[in-house]
Amino acid sequence: MKCFIAFALLVVAVAAQNKYTTKYDGIDIDEILKSDRLFNNYYKCLLDQGRCTPDANELKRILPEALQTNCAKCTEKQKDGAVRVINYLIDNRSAQWQVLQKKFDPENVYINQYRNEARAAGIKV
Repeated sequence: MKCFIAFALLVVAVAAQNKYTTKYDGIDIDEILKSDRLFNNYYKCLLDQGRCTPDANELKRILPEALQTNCAKCTEKQKDGAVRVINYLIDNRSAQWQVLQKKFDPENVYINQYRNEARAAGIKV
């Protein structure tokens, strides 16, 4: 029985390592999107044009891998947040969306790869 419990704890620990941190999941995405000041801070951070908060730095760090793996290490909350942010950018800040897309997907690899999934999720690409 002790061996089973130790094995179960090991499985849980390994599974937890296969996901991105949930440390920043409590951040109010809507507050950031509604505030030009907050939004622009994140935007400038992602473009290496400004200082980064710890959560923005984490986003910048994991974004390339998340794009490559279709957010395989994202929690459902993180995936939902990503969809909301992408929809907002496309609908409300298309010029900034294009700049970000050029930086993180200059060859349109990911936009083409995930086009059908994006449409199914309600993202207008």
